[in-house]
Amino acid sequence: MSCKIEAFQQEQKRRMRAVQDSMDALNGKWKISIISSICCYGKRRFSDILNDVQGISNRMLSKELKELEINQLIKRTVLNTQPVSVQYELTEHGSTLQTIISNLTDWGIAHRKAILGTNSLIAASGQASASGVCLVQAARN
Repeated sequence: MSCKIEAFQQEQKRRMRAVQDSMDALNGKWKISIISSICCYGKRRFSDILNDVQGISNRMLSKELKELEINQLIKRTVLNTQPVSVQYELTEHGSTLQTIISNLTDWGIAHRKAILGTNSLIAASGQASASGVCLVQAARN
């Protein structure tokens, strides 16, 4: 009996370590949005991602893209154009996140409906942020 409990505990520790590894690679306010932009369009230039991810600065986008590249989730390609432009795409490893991005999208839509309701003017106009705090505040108003 104690062998089964020990095995369960070891498996649970392994799973928690895997979740932590995932969170470490995807941590921060912007990484999921950046990956989502690239995932949706395939290949994206820096300025395209900057336009897609509302509120991110040039400097922060550059920092986040470098970290995603270090974690082998995206590939950076310098294009031979004048002026020089850079294009980003998911690596084969990064492409494994597409299911997670799709599931997060579905969950976010359902969450917004649950909090704001399907007929809410705020939900229809897109004025509420996807963050839970903003959704809760919007629902109270």
